Amino acid sequence: MIPNWLMQRAYLTPEKTALSFEGEKWTFAQLKLQALTLAGKLKANGLNEGHRIALLGPSNAEMVFIIHACMLAGLEIVMLNSRLTKKEIAYQLDDSGATMVIVSDELSSMITDSPVRQLLFSAIQDSAEHKLVVQDTWPSDKTITIMYTSGTTGFPKGVRQTAGNHVSSALSSVLNLGLDENDIWLCAMPLFHISGFSILVRSVLYGMEVQLHEKFDAVQSAKAVGDGSVTRMSVVSLTLDKVLRELENGNRVAHSSFKSMLAGGGPVPIAYLNRAKVLGVPVLQTYGMTETSSQTATLAASDAIRKMGSAGKPLFFNQIKIKGTKTPDEKGEVCIRGPHVTPGYIGRFAELEPLEDGWLPTGDIGYLDFEGYLYIVDRRSDLIISGGENIYPAEIENVLAAHPNVREAGVCGKEHPEWGSVPIAFVVVLGTVTEADLMSFCEKRLARYKVPKSFHFVDELPRNGSNKLLRRKLKELLDWE
Repeated sequence: MIPNWLMQRAYLTPEKTALSFEGEKWTFAQLKLQALTLAGKLKANGLNEGHRIALLGPSNAEMVFIIHACMLAGLEIVMLNSRLTKKEIAYQLDDSGATMVIVSDELSSMITDSPVRQLLFSAIQDSAEHKLVVQDTWPSDKTITIMYTSGTTGFPKGVRQTAGNHVSSALSSVLNLGLDENDIWLCAMPLFHISGFSILVRSVLYGMEVQLHEKFDAVQSAKAVGDGSVTRMSVVSLTLDKVLRELENGNRVAHSSFKSMLAGGGPVPIAYLNRAKVLGVPVLQTYGMTETSSQTATLAASDAIRKMGSAGKPLFFNQIKIKGTKTPDEKGEVCIRGPHVTPGYIGRFAELEPLEDGWLPTGDIGYLDFEGYLYIVDRRSDLIISGGENIYPAEIENVLAAHPNVREAGVCGKEHPEWGSVPIAFVVVLGTVTEADLMSFCEKRLARYKVPKSFHFVDELPRNGSNKLLRRKLKELLDWE
């Protein structure tokens, strides 16, 4: 059994700050009061223990209150991505079997393609409040959240994340990172994504303040990192680069109290890590996925320089192996085992067993070095096979990211009559740079077969709700040129 997170935390440290947002702060006692009131209003709207609802809203304080209210009411929460199309949201509502969608007023127009009943945030506030019996403990296998995969291939899958999954992930993380009573985590990741939601979980388990930003803002983030108002932050490569640029442009460095920039969503270019080192920003690469309730491996701070580019070792409760390999540095599919791994899916994939012989195949290509440190090479589905040679787009993107005039880079394969497939690159640039410049830059750093056969200059790259690059959509950009 697992203690009800918010109820236990509010009992242990009621006066400690739980949340700050746009200048306002709430203690854990105040957060509990807000959530209990809203949970009673949810019950007045016919929602009871065990019901499955969908939730669509911005990453603001009201959303945090409603998330906790849903958990206190015993609801299973399908976290909807506000960056999806109406059609994509309709699919998830239908597939999940949600009985109701709780939606912020400003996003209600996104639910028009679904017959599922809506409950607006404003309607909850105006509702009567029914008496609620809150469960003091939860079974470990209780489903807390359901998040749909990014849908990199085929239909997105609804992933169950249990109380045990979330707790295991949070405890493993704190055993790796450590915890100080003054830690404050800057959350600019969307709350509908596992990286954002997991920060809320850590908050109630650790008794830690979350400084919530509704949207990522490089200026605000760099200020917080530089002035010491936060000690930790979660980023992806894109947002890390933007924070570093703001610090560089202002001739600033990270405050001495800033402990770690947790970087997920794919490999971080080495050039970014070198820049971060100069600025005193400890970047800890981490590796995880929706099916593992966030982190599976994270690089320890003590290894940040020695193992630059690695995602670290598996966290305490977790195990990693490389499928079909026998020696260190041999590349293969990364497989994961541990109590943080999902028990399964819902909807059309409910019968799909996520594990093979007890291990979760991730679809990612990586290797373990002789000390057991994990290095992620790329997604298996993004692999380019050219003339029999394996080409990993992330390796080429890494090289391009080191060019001073390249802001972002994305690489995918394009069919070729002789080689089968060849790499092509899409770049967002700063200043003046030509295709010949980039070609020459790559030729000095990559084997000839890895050099992109063409470069396409674009204003932005396609990304999902967590700012992860969607390489499968890069080819579509050619149609717009």
